[in-house]
Amino acid sequence: MLIDFVMYGALGVAMGALGGLFGIGGGLIAIPVLGLWFGLDQQLAQGTALAMSVPNVFLALYRYQQRNRINLRQALPLVLMSFSFAWLGAMLAVGVDGRIIRWGFVAFLLVITLYNLIKMLTSSAPPVTGSRFGWPWFGVLGAVAGTTGGLFGVGGAVVAAPVLTSVFGTTQVVAQGLSLALAAPSTAVTLLTYAAHGEVNWGMGIPMAVGGLLSISWGVKMAHAMPERLLRGLYCAFLLLCAALLALKA
Repeated sequence: MLIDFVMYGALGVAMGALGGLFGIGGGLIAIPVLGLWFGLDQQLAQGTALAMSVPNVFLALYRYQQRNRINLRQALPLVLMSFSFAWLGAMLAVGVDGRIIRWGFVAFLLVITLYNLIKMLTSSAPPVTGSRFGWPWFGVLGAVAGTTGGLFGVGGAVVAAPVLTSVFGTTQVVAQGLSLALAAPSTAVTLLTYAAHGEVNWGMGIPMAVGGLLSISWGVKMAHAMPERLLRGLYCAFLLLCAALLALKA
C-alpha cells in the first residue's frame, strides 16, 4: 500500500541521514528499530536493514570520496579481506538463534563504544593524515570487520571506524570513508546470503532504501562540517543508543 511505502520511506530518510553522518549506511540503527517497533526477529531485521544499507553505503562512499579522497593503498586490503570473510559471518548468523545474535550484538556495541571512549579521552596524540600502520594491517582489520559485519548485518563499518581512529590514528572523517569502502562489497555479499535464506523483507527494505538515498548526502555534509571531537563523541552516543534499543527488544 502507498501509506506503507511512505512510512517506510520516511524511516529510510532518517536512517540515511544518520548513516551518512556516521559512515555506516544507516543499517546499525535500522536493525533495533525494525526489531523493537516492527516486531521483526533478529535475522530478518538484519537482512531487511541490509536491503536499505547496500545502495546507501555505495552513495555515501561516493560522497565521502568527493570530499576527502580515499587512500586506495589502505582501502584495497580492507575491501578484499572484508569481502572474503563477510560470507563466513553471514552463514553463521542465519544458523544461530536470534536471541544469541541479539545479545552478542549488544555486547559487541558496548565493547566497541567503551574502547573508543577510552582512547578518545586518554589519547593525547593528534590524528594523523595517513596511518600509524602499513597496508598489511588494513587486511587484518578487513578480515575481522568482514566477519563481524556479516554476523551482525552491519557491513563491518562499525568495527572498522573506531579501530581506525583509536589504533591506526586516522581522523574520524577518514576512518568513516575507509569504513564505507570496506562495507560496500561486504554488505552486498551479506545481503545476498541473507536473501538466499529468506531473511529479507523486501516490502520494507526497498522503500527504506529509496528514503535513505534521498538523505544520506545531508549526513555526509554534516560529518565534514563538524569538529573532530564532537563527531567522535556523537558516534559513541549513537552506538550506545543502538545497544539500548537492542536490549529493550531482547
